[in-house]
Amino acid sequence: MINVEETNIKTKRILKIFIEATTKIIKKEGIEGVTIRKVADIAGYNSATIYNYFENCNQLISFAAIKFISNYVQALPDYFDEENSTLENFLAVWECFCTYCFEDPKIYYAVFTEDIGNQSENLIKNYYSLFPEDLGNPPEEVMPMLMQFDFVERCKISIAPCIEEGYFTEEEAEEINEMIRLTYQGMLSLLINNRVDYSIQEATKRTMKYIRRIVNSYLKNSC
Repeated sequence: MINVEETNIKTKRILKIFIEATTKIIKKEGIEGVTIRKVADIAGYNSATIYNYFENCNQLISFAAIKFISNYVQALPDYFDEENSTLENFLAVWECFCTYCFEDPKIYYAVFTEDIGNQSENLIKNYYSLFPEDLGNPPEEVMPMLMQFDFVERCKISIAPCIEEGYFTEEEAEEINEMIRLTYQGMLSLLINNRVDYSIQEATKRTMKYIRRIVNSYLKNSC
C-alpha cells in the first residue's frame, strides 16, 4: 500500500473515494460483500486502478474498516483516567477494546487479525492522515498504541507503563500479553463463527474475568 503522507492531493482524493465506496458496501452488505469490482463500480474507476493503491482486497477492506472502530477510539477517554494506576488503566483499555470489538467482531478481525499482505505497518497512520476527524481526541498516553497496526506491538505498548512502574518484569509482561491475546482471540473466534450466543456484555465480562485472573496471578507471584 502506498504511504499516504508522501502522496499528493490528487492521490489522497482518489484514496478517499475508494475508501468511502468500500465503507458504503460494508454498511449495506457487511465485509463479506466487498469485492474489488463493486468498489470500482461505485467509485467510478476500473478495477485495475485500485491495485495501484492496494495490494489486494483484504488490504482495502482492512483500511476501510478502520472507520468502524472510531467509536472505540473515541470512547477511550471514558475508560482511561489519569488518576488511576497504570495497572487499572491497562485493564480499562482492554475492557474498552473488548466491549467495542465484540459488538462488531468481523470488523476488528479485519483490522487487527486478517492477513493483508506486505507494507501494512502504516495502515492506521495512513487512515487517520486521510480521515483525522475519526480519531477524536484520545488521551495522549494511548496515542502510540492507537497508531500501531501490529497487534502484538499494540499489546507491548499498552503494558509498558506497568513494567516501568514495577508491576511486572519484561519477561512477565510478555507472558501476560500472550495469554491475554490468546484469551481475547479465542472469544473473537467463537463470536465470529457463531459458536456461542453471548451478548456483547457477557462476552466482555467473561473475557475480562480471565484477563484479570491472568494479571492477578503475576501480581501474587511478585509479592
